[in-house]
Amino acid sequence: MFTTSDPDGGWSNGGYYVHNNMWNQDEAGPETLYACSYDNWYVDSTQPDTTSVKTYPNVHKDINNLDGAPLSDYSTITSTFAGRGPATGIYNVAYDIWLNGVGQQPGVTELMVWTENHNQVPSGEKVATYTAGGVTYDVWYDGDDYLAFVAQSTQYSGAIDIKAMIDWSVGRGYIPPNPTVNQIGYGIEFCSTGGVPARFTVTDFSVTMN
Repeated sequence: MFTTSDPDGGWSNGGYYVHNNMWNQDEAGPETLYACSYDNWYVDSTQPDTTSVKTYPNVHKDINNLDGAPLSDYSTITSTFAGRGPATGIYNVAYDIWLNGVGQQPGVTELMVWTENHNQVPSGEKVATYTAGGVTYDVWYDGDDYLAFVAQSTQYSGAIDIKAMIDWSVGRGYIPPNPTVNQIGYGIEFCSTGGVPARFTVTDFSVTMN
């Protein structure tokens, strides 16, 4: 088993990368990641009782070493998932999909798909709803470079059609036409665990791109 408490610790396995990703280290409490494989891992996290996002432990797939590839190169981009948050504190379990680059840089778009939400609110405002695979999402948009599809009911496991979500967003003008797809990740944004240890567990993850 791979184990790390390093804020930036991670492990490459099966074409994916499992990442502890305690990116807001100035505000974050301790967190340890335990991984048997990219689709079988968990974190134990203890985060203070404040509302800012502290960590995003996740599993992700990098496309062309983060250089990405145009959306038009793919007829299919789908993913399966299974993950469960601790049902305490403030967090969301979500996909984090980076388009036209990775990170907070000009021209980069962050598209999230929240499968479980516990007391958290996305950036921006609700602009639409989107329904696919029997799941209805509230769509939040910040007017610039952040878009979140928030499932109206908790989805502990399932599958999503990422390309369909991107195509719909492009059609609505939320994302520029034919973006590059650079990274697809799934994990949990911990804001707070109320100062006590909490566990997030992943039991399935896959990305299919054709």
